[in-house]
Amino acid sequence: MLKEGDKAPDIHLASDTGEPFRLSSLKGQKVVLYFYPRADTPGCTVEACEFRDTSKKFAKKNVAIIGISPDAVKSQAKFKDKFSLPFTLLCDVDKAAAQAYGVYKEKNMYGKKVMGIERTTFIIDEDGRIARIFPKVKAQGHAEQILASL
Repeated sequence: MLKEGDKAPDIHLASDTGEPFRLSSLKGQKVVLYFYPRADTPGCTVEACEFRDTSKKFAKKNVAIIGISPDAVKSQAKFKDKFSLPFTLLCDVDKAAAQAYGVYKEKNMYGKKVMGIERTTFIIDEDGRIARIFPKVKAQGHAEQILASL
């Protein structure tokens, strides 16, 4: 289980453009890495749009926003386009990154136990260490909560 102060696992995934992305390429910059269950669903849309609406405030603090879900490139690209999201979305189709970050968990959905992504945000510092972890995120108001904690 990851904890604050740990080195953030590096991520090697396709981005919403299909290009390869490495989390380590952002070393020297703070990163808000947020895991969400599925593109273009109600809670995930609220969360993404709040990050979109506050993205200039994050940029002023030299903080990169990266969203990550198990969706394929086509789904992430459509989601990004539909809501004019100005940040990178990553495609964790095999859930390897979610497992490395400990956010692929058993959840209750309509009374059934299923495996899925627990909405979680990590703030990664300039040295690639986990500065803060926000588990079991409630989408509404989350972007402002993250901004306030920076």
